[in-house]
Amino acid sequence: MLEELLVAIGLLLVIEGLFPSLNPRGYRQMMRTLAEMPDRVVRGIALASMIAGAVLIYFVKNT
Repeated sequence: MLEELLVAIGLLLVIEGLFPSLNPRGYRQMMRTLAEMPDRVVRGIALASMIAGAVLIYFVKNT
């Protein structure tokens, strides 16, 4: 279980580092746009992302 968690965290770090390394200018612009959004919009995007991730994990683990 701990090994799977560490692999998941490692994968998260790889994916998070992928976008700024491939397109730093676009990543900065995206961060500026995100910083200007209202909190409720950012929360909504984050919640949708978490739900999508949970659903994906559920289907991968249960099929």
